[in-house]
Amino acid sequence: MSLALEKIKVLEIGTLIAAPFATRILAEFGAEVIKIEPIGKGDPLRKWRKLHHGTSLWWYLQSRNKKSLALNLKSPEAIALIKKMIVDTDILVENMRPGALEKLGLDWETLKSINPKLTFVRISGYGQSGPYKDKPGFGAIGEAMGGIRYTTGSQDSAPARVGVSLGDSLASLHAVIGALMSIVNIKTNNGNGQIVDVSLAESVFNIMESVVPEYDLHGFIRERSGGSLPGIAPSNTYRTKDNAFVVIAGNSDPIFKRLMHVIGREDLANRPEFEHNDGRAQQSDLLDAAIESWSRQHSIDEVLQQLEQAEVPSGRIYSVADMVNDPHFNARDMLLSTELPDGQVVK
Repeated sequence: MSLALEKIKVLEIGTLIAAPFATRILAEFGAEVIKIEPIGKGDPLRKWRKLHHGTSLWWYLQSRNKKSLALNLKSPEAIALIKKMIVDTDILVENMRPGALEKLGLDWETLKSINPKLTFVRISGYGQSGPYKDKPGFGAIGEAMGGIRYTTGSQDSAPARVGVSLGDSLASLHAVIGALMSIVNIKTNNGNGQIVDVSLAESVFNIMESVVPEYDLHGFIRERSGGSLPGIAPSNTYRTKDNAFVVIAGNSDPIFKRLMHVIGREDLANRPEFEHNDGRAQQSDLLDAAIESWSRQHSIDEVLQQLEQAEVPSGRIYSVADMVNDPHFNARDMLLSTELPDGQVVK
């Protein structure tokens, strides 16, 4: 079976996460991706996290299906080679600091004169314009400035982060969406290439739901709320008898009634003020206490079984070990084995 992007050629001038993850997605759907790396040391990601014979397992994941080319970008010969490659490149993806490629002679005016159909994806902390454009920015800073850190964690502790590089990955996804929109415009409307300007902070900001109109009209600032969702109830993380954690989402009206039936609280199910979410949200602490009083009396398996029978959405909080051993993940081909250069097989 042919893949959707088999005839698309991609050039990556990127390091670490944001640009490489974007091109990894393109490569997985058939695009030919050539990654430019610094001579001698390569992408710093090669040495991040857990290593196998000196090379990062994350690197193998992020760089699969790509070809690598080592170049010294300060060399005129290297820049000349890149310009030659641009002639038949569909998408150029980079995540260098704004202005860095311009100093190398790879500015947009030069690139589009070589290939008017080029889609030029630029990923940076704050975008290619604005007063912050020259500031350095990693995904963590994008998460901070984009608002998600402010709302993550508990009120009695400092703002927390998600345990993965969420800001970078969100920027990668926005980069892929923008690149493919540009390609569709070129292919279907005979359009020209364009710049896709992706900001880490804006990519995070884009998932922040209705925080802006809530603040603008009501002066409401959404705060950290632990495992719950502000204004939506009941939806939280609950401890079980065997010290596992389960997420239960009983936040639609009919599901709420089924959940209350499971935990033996028909009195709460029938209270008029809990008929709709707005009333439940005002007393979410009471509902959470009732649910956890029940969940602490049962093992995680018992909790999940009873909730599944009642068609109440719920899920065990998984570690990577849980995911690797889960039959659904395996049935959906989320976990495939591959062979490293030394013959070691790894998922």
